[in-house]
Amino acid sequence: MKNAINWFEIPVTNYERAKEFYSTILNTEIIDHHMPEMNAKYGMFPHDNDNNGVGGGLIEMEGQKPTTDGPTIYLNGGEDLSIALAKVETTGGKIMMPKTDIGENGFMAQFIDTEGNRIALHSWM
Repeated sequence: MKNAINWFEIPVTNYERAKEFYSTILNTEIIDHHMPEMNAKYGMFPHDNDNNGVGGGLIEMEGQKPTTDGPTIYLNGGEDLSIALAKVETTGGKIMMPKTDIGENGFMAQFIDTEGNRIALHSWM
């Protein structure tokens, strides 16, 4: 096993708003991959297709509810997570834990996204 996690889904109540939020803070493109047969709006974060990387997506579908109480997903904050973190509140999120030095493991921060999920960022700078 190369990674303990191979896929994650972030539940959202407004797909377009969430897509804009994550595209902006991570400076990346969320690719639409809607699933009409499941009545789901879905967007995928960029990921390696060679099965060595971890991928994930945003999902708006009945039964999927944003939460601050579930597992913590750490997204790649880039080379310096200060850049992504600086965009969180200007795009509708709320910083819960500022950039925090975690020693030899780099830096982390946590925020509440536009949908009400508690999400974290990690970087080495």
